[in-house]
Amino acid sequence: MDKATWFGLLVGFGGILLGNLLEGGHISSLMQFTAFVIVLAGTLGAVMVSSSEKDLKTGLGLAKKAFNKEESQAKKRIQEIVDCARFAKKESILGLEPRINKIEDPFLRNILRNVVDGVEAENIRDIFETQIQTEEDEQLAGAKIWTDAGGFAPTIGIIGAVLGLIHVMGNLTDTSKLGAGIAVAFVATVYGVSSANLLFLPLGNKLKRKVQSDSREKQMVLEGGLLIASGMNPVVLEQKLYAFLDSEQR
Repeated sequence: MDKATWFGLLVGFGGILLGNLLEGGHISSLMQFTAFVIVLAGTLGAVMVSSSEKDLKTGLGLAKKAFNKEESQAKKRIQEIVDCARFAKKESILGLEPRINKIEDPFLRNILRNVVDGVEAENIRDIFETQIQTEEDEQLAGAKIWTDAGGFAPTIGIIGAVLGLIHVMGNLTDTSKLGAGIAVAFVATVYGVSSANLLFLPLGNKLKRKVQSDSREKQMVLEGGLLIASGMNPVVLEQKLYAFLDSEQR
């Protein structure tokens, strides 16, 4: 569980509810199903129109990364690379072939297969850097649906407010309906602005950082594979790979 995400949502939405109570309001006054439907359906529709089906699936799949804390595998990958480097230094690059299938990371396996096959380092770099960039672009496009939702939600909230006011203006003679119409008008705006700034935009930004972190880890793995091919001393290789880690990981 990513405590920062859950605690942030609790503080953000809890602060709004607490402020409402301190001002003498009631939670029930913010519970308007009509306003909720307008903002949710409108935002969802706008996101679907602006994004491809692939981006939507990717974005929904990424969302769990913001709520579930995944332990970084970077140190484990470094250890695998260093072990391979030591073996290659002691035996030979070709001697790595029987060990490749035992490596857990499929990305590292593919790199080492190319190394063992004698593919030139420049070509290996070009192939896998292109793969890393393509995957990052796909993931960022998925994360973007959340920032897009953050851009659409406030405007949809305003549309909900206008609809509520239209309802009010059409029933000026029936005072029993004025309260409900005004409530929908203002609550829809609250839903749109709060969901955008407390959920959608922060979620999108967090997912972008996670995607970039994953790409940096893959870049580290690629560099490790190429350093093995160059015959670098395993101790120096390990130091170079640790430079890719942030201070907390180190």
